[in-house]
Amino acid sequence: MQASGHGTTFVEFVGERYPVVPGQPFYIGREATLTVDDNPYLHRRFLLLHDENGMWWLTNLGTHLSATVTAADLGFTATLGPGARMPLVFGRTSIVFAAGPTTYEVQVQAGAPAVAPPPPGTTVGGDTTRGVPNFTDSQKLAVLVLAEAILRRDGTGASALPSSAQAAARLGWSLTKFNRKLDNVCDKLDMIGVGGMRAGGGRLASNRRLKLVEYALSTGLVSRGDLPMLDAEYARNTNPPT
Repeated sequence: MQASGHGTTFVEFVGERYPVVPGQPFYIGREATLTVDDNPYLHRRFLLLHDENGMWWLTNLGTHLSATVTAADLGFTATLGPGARMPLVFGRTSIVFAAGPTTYEVQVQAGAPAVAPPPPGTTVGGDTTRGVPNFTDSQKLAVLVLAEAILRRDGTGASALPSSAQAAARLGWSLTKFNRKLDNVCDKLDMIGVGGMRAGGGRLASNRRLKLVEYALSTGLVSRGDLPMLDAEYARNTNPPT
């Protein structure tokens, strides 16, 4: 099955493309939407790809198998363990998993789900997550600017995350100010046990911006409804007083 068109999401396996439709869960396993193999070591329904709140999510439904999720052009790799889930925000993603002696690789091209975003001010995901720290407006802006292209659906691959200099310029901030706010956010998240904010010995993790965006999207820390804050902040910092 061939998928095409702007924003289309599809799964590719051994040269075949399988379209993924918003509102319809897509299962990967040995008895699933995509049956990769009749392998008794593989769960009948191992992975689930579905849309939620304007994002595509990958969930591991298994009890003992893990999957390695890689966005090669960003240098990002994560392990999705049993019961875990993550947003697919990187455009084209490779998913590798082993069941018994056999290793499989599935490619996912994640476009924009054709669903309406939640209105501004809507709480997503039920009760407030315990242990999530409070952020100042400027700290939230530092996170929001990193996720802007993903939230707007016009960033894929390496263009999905701006450099620190680009992020600072987008807000009308100095690079020093942006880095300071980013440090503050990462420190707060590191203190509550969020992984990827720092490397060993307190050294800042090189991929912390990627981890931060993943965390912010998965917890609803930032959403499309927050995007007008970016233009307002830029105007406030760049327009001369009258």
